[in-house]
Amino acid sequence: MTTSEELKQLVQEKYGQIADQPKSQNETSCCGSACGCSVIDEALMAEDYATLKGYVADADLGLGCGLPTEFAKIKKGDVVIDLGSGAGNDAFVARAITGETGKVIGVDFTERMIEKARTNAEKLGLHNVEFRYGDIEKIPISTNVADVVVSNCVMNLVPDKAKAFAETFRVLKPGGHFSISDIVLVGTLPHGLKQNAELYAGCISGAIQKEVYLYIIQAAGFVNVEVQKNKSIHLPEEMLQKFLNQQEIDAFKQGEVGIFSITVYAEKPAPKPKSEAAKAACCGESSTCC
Repeated sequence: MTTSEELKQLVQEKYGQIADQPKSQNETSCCGSACGCSVIDEALMAEDYATLKGYVADADLGLGCGLPTEFAKIKKGDVVIDLGSGAGNDAFVARAITGETGKVIGVDFTERMIEKARTNAEKLGLHNVEFRYGDIEKIPISTNVADVVVSNCVMNLVPDKAKAFAETFRVLKPGGHFSISDIVLVGTLPHGLKQNAELYAGCISGAIQKEVYLYIIQAAGFVNVEVQKNKSIHLPEEMLQKFLNQQEIDAFKQGEVGIFSITVYAEKPAPKPKSEAAKAACCGESSTCC
């Protein structure tokens, strides 16, 4: 049984390696070439950022499974946090939207990724983009800081997703929101895929059921939860053969199991207007206002 700390160590090691690999090698999987497959269905590849304003080729390692910044409703002057910022790809796109009056903070717990992101920011001469080393289960940012949080194919790698979303809720300002792209499941993933620790670092076996994922978000206190994009992921034959026997492969193909890349939006409730808050405090549960 692999523990949470062992999984975190695995992810750090794999993504430390990925930081020094070319994009062409990394994008053969939804989150890098950690699964060891040489041929991957293009549906697993990262989305194309090249046409987006703020795109920096050196920061694009081909690790994502969506375009959260495209759906994040970022405005000029916003403070944006990018969870699992890697080499800075989503952070730089967010910076192009929020502009010089805003701020972008990337958080990652792979030191090599932080180094690479900081180097990219220095080359670009950006003074309102910073990258912090830290665990998403304990985000190194004060409470009520961000207008927007984005994340791209990272939450599935976090062992304690409830804690990660609780931390996301904490760092957002009241009335703030997030847009997160991630991998989720519909149906039961075969044991050989689910339990393989190496594949965990390639997103798939770290994924949880879609309804559980959305429940965790709501349980953290978020409202107006909405799936903004839903894309089916098809595992290639080579990956199935690597982790399953033929009988399991046949059962998997015949089963009602789906692997999806989704982009989810949710809001931290805004504070009630003072008049409403005062009225609620005065009246309590009574139907007659005092």
